[in-house]
Amino acid sequence: MEQFPEAHKPGYAIYSRKSLAVYDALVLGFSNSFLWRCPSRHLVDLYDRHLSADHLDIGVGTGYFLDKAVFPEAKPRITLLDPNAECLEAAAERISRYQPHKVRADALIPWPETLGTFQSVGLNYVFHCLPGTMSDKMVLLDHLQPHLAPGGTVFGSTILQGDVPRSWAARKLMGIYNAKGVFSNENDTLEALEGALQERFEEVEIDIVGCVALFSARLPRSA
Repeated sequence: MEQFPEAHKPGYAIYSRKSLAVYDALVLGFSNSFLWRCPSRHLVDLYDRHLSADHLDIGVGTGYFLDKAVFPEAKPRITLLDPNAECLEAAAERISRYQPHKVRADALIPWPETLGTFQSVGLNYVFHCLPGTMSDKMVLLDHLQPHLAPGGTVFGSTILQGDVPRSWAARKLMGIYNAKGVFSNENDTLEALEGALQERFEEVEIDIVGCVALFSARLPRSA
């Protein structure tokens, strides 16, 4: 069995077969629309705009967005990367028509050298579940860059605090999630996210919908 750092587990260990069975309705349906004020259609649109036929998805959830989005080719090459075996199985089963490759790995520690390179990398609802400051979390992007093909795009979304608009209910639920370790976004601000992305990529776009940042980045500065 794979062994990952204990400090990283609260953000993904909560997802079991039972919780994944209601994830789409509770998180992608209710929470996205009424708490985070970013209906899931905005996230599907993000995938539609940036998906390539050679895609790596990190933090795969139930595979909802890969299932709903439109790929530029009928037979894309898809790799799923997640430390949670239940998420990997659920997502892989949902998009089995694409015959995805599954990799069980923790994105905050060095990635498998054999992973390969990709024209698009998705990071949907990943950063707010990772422990530490925004600077701590961005080691993920440092691990990612060698696996981004020339001209490739990194895109995703994350739930912010700081100056983004949040209702009382959103603030309350974020407080509960942060106390449990499911979220770790108390210091995740738009300024911190933008700075971290611009430090690593020449082209960065961020849109705010509700309290969710939808971002894309291209052209690594290290290249």
